[in-house]
Amino acid sequence: MTDTTLKTSGWGGSRLFTTATVQKAVAFVVLIALLAFFGLFAPNFATWSNMVGIMQATAVNGVLGVAVTFVIISGGIDLSIGTMMTLTAVVAGLLLTNLGMPLPLGIIGAILFGAFMGSISGAVIAYMKIPPFIATLGMMQIARGLALVFSGATPIYFNDTPNYGLLSPVSSISALIPGLEIPNGVLIMFAVAAVSSIVLTRTIVGRMIFALGSNEEAARLSGIKVNRWKILTYAISGGICGVAGLIVSARLNSAQPALGLGYELDAIAAAVIGGTSLSGGRGTVTGTIIGAFIMSVLTNGLRVMGVQEEWKIVVTGAIIIVAVFIDIVLRRKA
Repeated sequence: MTDTTLKTSGWGGSRLFTTATVQKAVAFVVLIALLAFFGLFAPNFATWSNMVGIMQATAVNGVLGVAVTFVIISGGIDLSIGTMMTLTAVVAGLLLTNLGMPLPLGIIGAILFGAFMGSISGAVIAYMKIPPFIATLGMMQIARGLALVFSGATPIYFNDTPNYGLLSPVSSISALIPGLEIPNGVLIMFAVAAVSSIVLTRTIVGRMIFALGSNEEAARLSGIKVNRWKILTYAISGGICGVAGLIVSARLNSAQPALGLGYELDAIAAAVIGGTSLSGGRGTVTGTIIGAFIMSVLTNGLRVMGVQEEWKIVVTGAIIIVAVFIDIVLRRKA
């Protein structure tokens, strides 16, 4: 149930590298190359304010990328993470603004609601045997519709929750280190990534998720409660989407019910670029975060260079194709 390995020979003899590690290393090199390229040829790209903008954009995509990494490693896919993020942001707005609940309760409520919706997706896939692509496509529409219904199709503002900005645009670390204006949303992203990495690599939950993606039938025959772990995997993904919903709504100071479509593509691209195999059974959270930064740097760099926004969609699709092709080649060499 471990990562597939590649054997290479060199001066030091035979070495074993996981394919996920190879792809993660390649992704890191690509990230450095993009930063160097845009820093040289794009005016104003290397300014600190622009770097802060890149980090803010990466915070949401990175958290969503972590959420979908759990699902992809288990051998599934989740197309609902973007609208799930929006729905949890709306729920936070209802709890904090409409009901006047304390901030901690609003945060917990949004995350738990995301986990609940994710568990529904997992149950539909596990017990109704509907393919993940179709099940989460349906959940994407359900979440989108519920966000519009719950909010009355109008934005919900957090003006009565002044501390809500602490979840994203505010930089708490700058109080300790003046001039280091790293938004709290970025710190939350790294915290989510660190906890998720521990869960995937150091706990029985992670082992079961990798087992599902490596060979679900073998896992079933070995006595693993496949349906139970599948539901838990989607519930974890939904809860992490709740964190993304809190970050994006704090950044905008509002829950925008029409937001969310398209985020799933960037998140999946970030995971695949970082070495998570769409075939399941392999992936790393660190690679996903690197992939998320690649997407943000590329989008920001193209915009600074004056390239039309529409080309970003074209580039994203091309990146996914190339990343999947690299994954296929590495699997063949394994």
